[in-house]
Amino acid sequence: MNILIFTVLTLCVVGVAAAVLLWFVASRFKVEEDPRIDVVEKMLPGANCGGCGFAGCRGMADALVVREDIADLYCPVGGGDTMKAVAEYLGKTAPEKEPRTATVRCGGSCGKRPRTNTYNGAASCAVASSLYAGETGCAFGCLGYGDCVEACTFGAIYIDETTGLAAVDADKCTACGACVKACPKGIIELRKKWPKNRAVYVSCVSKDKGAVVMKACKAGCIGCMKCVKVCTFDAITVENNLAFIDSDKCKLCRKCVNECPTGAIRLTGMDPLPKEPKTVPAAQQNNA
Repeated sequence: MNILIFTVLTLCVVGVAAAVLLWFVASRFKVEEDPRIDVVEKMLPGANCGGCGFAGCRGMADALVVREDIADLYCPVGGGDTMKAVAEYLGKTAPEKEPRTATVRCGGSCGKRPRTNTYNGAASCAVASSLYAGETGCAFGCLGYGDCVEACTFGAIYIDETTGLAAVDADKCTACGACVKACPKGIIELRKKWPKNRAVYVSCVSKDKGAVVMKACKAGCIGCMKCVKVCTFDAITVENNLAFIDSDKCKLCRKCVNECPTGAIRLTGMDPLPKEPKTVPAAQQNNA
């Protein structure tokens, strides 16, 4: 009995001593945190999506409070209004950025990009891309297994059952960039978000030469330069056989859409320009 009592008392003494030691250590090494961090964190959307470059909204809030210059900090989910409110609270200047939206740059639907083989592995774009080029002759196109869908926490991206390609709901997209990081093919990018979700972009990332592209996908870019010649805003460049439209320079004039022979330049939210009638040379008119 005495041994039991002694053991209990010993454990109690050790427990109290440990508690006192922990209290002393916590007090000695306590880190004072700016109370404004809690306030700023509550002002942020709380999505913890990582679109700002930090692991979560807490990290973003800490950076906003600590840094004197917050020009490089931006919350894509909260947008300009949230950044302005945070800046006013902290007495700083908020960065002004145009809203962006995710864009899937692949037009190789089932009808345009026929299958040449069958994949029986794990239904994951990351796994499939690490094993082989894909089920079609195009090694650059969308695999359609939905890694981007799983990465999106806003339900803004899905796999279109008709085309077999990833598609974005621009009204739900917050431009957090999670789908961009998830795509092993690099076909998703953040582009300028126009009013009414209008857009003009090249829906292809293939760097193969024209003949190879057309054999693999009838909707691919063949690098013909026709779009470059018709653009009056220097918004289109062609590099490595692939055209690219700079959304910050593009004025949505839509001339390039009519010039593209393969339909690789996509137009959304607008009607195409009426095609100009072909002019017949005067000599041919006289002969007729």
